[in-house]
Amino acid sequence: MVQGRKTKAIGIEGRYLAARAGVHRAMAVGAAAALLLAAGPIAEASSPGKAPSGAKTKSAVAYTPLAFAQVNGWEQDDHRAAFKAFLTSCERVVAAGRERAASDKLAPSPPALVAACVAATQLRAPVDGAAAKVFFEQHFTANSVVHDGPRGLLTGYYEPLVEGSRTPEGAFQTPIYKRPPDLVNLLDATQRGSVGTGPAPARKTDKGSEAFPSRAEIEQGALKDRHLELLYVADPVEVFFLQVQGSGRIKLTDGSIVRIHYDGKNGHPYTSIGRYLIEKGLLAADKVSMGALKRWLKADPERAKQVLWQNASYVFFRELKGAEAQGALGALGTRLTPGRSLAVDASHHMLGLPIYVSCESMTHVNKEGSFHRLMIAQDVGSAIKGPERGDIYFGSGDAAGRLAGVTRHPARFIVLLPNEAPARADAAPNQPASANTRQ
Repeated sequence: MVQGRKTKAIGIEGRYLAARAGVHRAMAVGAAAALLLAAGPIAEASSPGKAPSGAKTKSAVAYTPLAFAQVNGWEQDDHRAAFKAFLTSCERVVAAGRERAASDKLAPSPPALVAACVAATQLRAPVDGAAAKVFFEQHFTANSVVHDGPRGLLTGYYEPLVEGSRTPEGAFQTPIYKRPPDLVNLLDATQRGSVGTGPAPARKTDKGSEAFPSRAEIEQGALKDRHLELLYVADPVEVFFLQVQGSGRIKLTDGSIVRIHYDGKNGHPYTSIGRYLIEKGLLAADKVSMGALKRWLKADPERAKQVLWQNASYVFFRELKGAEAQGALGALGTRLTPGRSLAVDASHHMLGLPIYVSCESMTHVNKEGSFHRLMIAQDVGSAIKGPERGDIYFGSGDAAGRLAGVTRHPARFIVLLPNEAPARADAAPNQPASANTRQ
């Protein structure tokens, strides 16, 4: 997957919201097809404040204010849908403001975004499209993103539906593991993204810590007899793709469906098996898609095993229950909205921020091919790197998977920065207390 360079965020509003609630998205990528080519660690949890016009950060990212009349397709967008997605973030945004204000270790939350959320919750329901449009125009300023990184790229992800069982029976013999109690994070994932390689999640021992077992070791029994089996599915390929997406629904043998969610990883670096297959000449680069890769792997389980083991990284899950289980969760700990939730590089964009995405070639989503949509930054992913790098959440099931699997398109971002946000281009944002994502 094409990746941009991480930058130091502009503004005092620093890294305040990255994946507060158990954080999402295990395997690190997004976009079905694009994710197959991804490599490298995650850079999460940051946020730009509002930069002065023409101002440049040390890492060559600038924000140029625009009139909303200059935003292509703005008038035609469904602002009501965008407002509803924005509102789902507000409880966490406001709560994070209180939590971080009370913490000695964390920078204060950005008051401008908190204020916008408070204003959103005070609007009299129902909020129609016209009122939603006015809300965004009053509380935010549109800004084009100017940078020296790769061209913007838009991909997609979704929530798979997989058959499985709570016990090993019939074809369901491959475990999905829950987080081991001796797995510890030695350095926050956000910090690893900011400072480069560093101490990764590891196994805590009486003598200190040691590397956690790799994917190959886990699949060969390293966690056997530790009672960590959460559920069982048909084969390791299904587990792999659940990890890629970071969440999923499991249809059990009694017909019920449970939802599982990312709950940590073993700390080994992510290696793209798609890139590996291309480099070995086993798949043509122009033929790589999520569907093609899955078919290739399932055609020969033994060969698949050797390829999957090239990626030593491994993701653990937890089962969502109660209100949490009503929808897929993003890094904010709030429910994702299909077609409106966007995974971003949080070292550039604060989570909860509205981002207008423009793309001209997405005929699989819109027959006309144009895609101009206000989305909300609500998730992260290890391969989502750069100021104009985004991953659309398409929803649950096979139809959403087909959309995600063919989404890999150039795009431009227009970031809606909250009005009255203090600007401090020399500020080095603090790190959040916890952050992880899809691998």
